[in-house]
Amino acid sequence: MKLVRYGAPGREKPGIIDADGKIRDLSRVVKDIDGAMIAAGGLAKIKKANLKRLKVVAGKPRLGACVGQVRNYIAIGLNYSDHAAESGVAVPKEPMIFNKMPSCICGPNDNTMIPKDSSKLDYEVELAVVIGKRARYLAKDKAMSVVAGYCLANDVSERAFQMERGQTIAKGKGCETFGPLGPWFVSKDEIKDPQNLAMWLNVNGQKRQRGNTRTMVFDVAHLVWYCSQLFVLEPGDVIATGTPPGVAFGMKPAPVYLKAGDVVEMGIEGLGTQTQKVVPFKA
Repeated sequence: MKLVRYGAPGREKPGIIDADGKIRDLSRVVKDIDGAMIAAGGLAKIKKANLKRLKVVAGKPRLGACVGQVRNYIAIGLNYSDHAAESGVAVPKEPMIFNKMPSCICGPNDNTMIPKDSSKLDYEVELAVVIGKRARYLAKDKAMSVVAGYCLANDVSERAFQMERGQTIAKGKGCETFGPLGPWFVSKDEIKDPQNLAMWLNVNGQKRQRGNTRTMVFDVAHLVWYCSQLFVLEPGDVIATGTPPGVAFGMKPAPVYLKAGDVVEMGIEGLGTQTQKVVPFKA
């Protein structure tokens, strides 16, 4: 299943992509695509629905974040060996965890707004994991049992905030519009191997990031297990699992950061694509 949330910001409706690539309205089946729906068994309910009886959504509506009401947006740093190398740091011995603020979450094609006082705006294409069950102190062999599905994420980052203002990573990760999720929330059964997905990102049509989830230092199962040893995971929580090489920060001989007017496009095999235009700060 490829689930979406469509409509104006704050008023998104649940939908599903049919075999013809059209959005079918799920409002008669579930209220939203979120943790509450997942916890209540909504995914099974959707799977049983007769899509042909659901209304086709006309036109090309805005897509919101593919998961609503995210309580905890967790992110993993330096989790690709090739990205760690371009950053000039050693591969972590344990996962590096930080949080992106839920208020940064936006639609996959919404504009990226440059924060006030920003000077080093960057991008990171990432595989994100959507949690489907409450999890605490998981056994290692049970980690994947709490995964509901996956989506594409852009871990938009402000490197000056992140690295030059007290070395607190989260400072550069949670600004408005820094959390595009989607276009789809793809159920786990559609992704046979999350550790073999091609991923890419371009800026203004120019190649920047190319990679594959197989170069993760810690795989999806390990990350879910590890997080559950430190805090409780709830349905609808999102874990962004790190980025491959090619970020602006790692460019040689000098970084080329994002500026107003730039267009960022990205995708992951099986999870769709995103496009964001970078726009100036607006109060």
